[in-house]
Amino acid sequence: MSAADTTTTQVPPPRRHSSPPGHRTGRPRAARRRRFTLGRAATPWLLLAPCILVLVLVLGYPLVKLGTLSFQDYKKPQLWGFKPATWVGFDNYQAILKDHEFWSVVVRTVLFAGSAVILTMVIGMLVALLLQRVSGWVRTLVNIALVASWAMPVVVAVTVFKWMFDSDYGVVNWTLSQLPGVDYTGHNWFASGPEGLSVIMLQVVWGAIPFVVITLSAGLTQVPKELEEAARLDGADAFGVFRYVTFPIIKPLVVMMTTLSVIWDMGVFAQVWLMRGGHPEPEFQLLTTYSYEKAFGVNDYATGSAIALLTVLLLLGVVAVYMRQMLKIGEVE
Repeated sequence: MSAADTTTTQVPPPRRHSSPPGHRTGRPRAARRRRFTLGRAATPWLLLAPCILVLVLVLGYPLVKLGTLSFQDYKKPQLWGFKPATWVGFDNYQAILKDHEFWSVVVRTVLFAGSAVILTMVIGMLVALLLQRVSGWVRTLVNIALVASWAMPVVVAVTVFKWMFDSDYGVVNWTLSQLPGVDYTGHNWFASGPEGLSVIMLQVVWGAIPFVVITLSAGLTQVPKELEEAARLDGADAFGVFRYVTFPIIKPLVVMMTTLSVIWDMGVFAQVWLMRGGHPEPEFQLLTTYSYEKAFGVNDYATGSAIALLTVLLLLGVVAVYMRQMLKIGEVE
């Protein structure tokens, strides 16, 4: 037997089948990808959590308490603890909805807010368009004046307007009396509800115009000048350029500003309250002052809460329009 025959034949070990690339790491990668997706989805909520918590604490509890009071019989004895609050169901709401005075206040509030919004948006748009056609230093001076008037406290603005429309020393009466055939000497603007609310509405519009003008001016800078120039070359006049070129581009911004103005003007309180010295007459009552008067004027807190809650429900429709426009703008971006 040769040495070659005595050599033990080395049998190679069985070959292990290698898994295809990525087979072992497939599940960990999928898990990491899932965790990454969940983390990205949770990040905005984590960042918004402090704000949401503050809103729940500041607004959530008062709103729940407001709704609870609206279903109870809650007056001064219940407030002082002499009597327990009793549940009356929808009796407060039925009494309010059957009250003609409440519906008069609703109509007055809608007319007041609608007129204020229309004036604010029209004047604001005109001023914003004019600012696009003046020199830079004039635009700067106007913006400074707008910011200064916007920053003016409501108490100061109301005091100025009360002096301007004073029956004896008001500058408005004096100015109107200078016109031929017009005599407004000693005219009392607050002798009737419509005239008095018109003065208050002017003060509200005056305070709201700066924000609208600054916002619309920023929106107008985003309108391409080439499109406006092309429209002029095609024969469009100034109104045609605004209608078919400028307005469609800034329409989402206009809708948002209009919606916000409706919300703000429906909630006007300080101007009416201060202009009438803390005791608005019935013809000056809006939903906000009417609810406050019912709650703290005659100590019927349940009725005041029900009126306030109805006002909130009335504004929910406006808020829904605002949120819809916000989502539309977000989708476009």
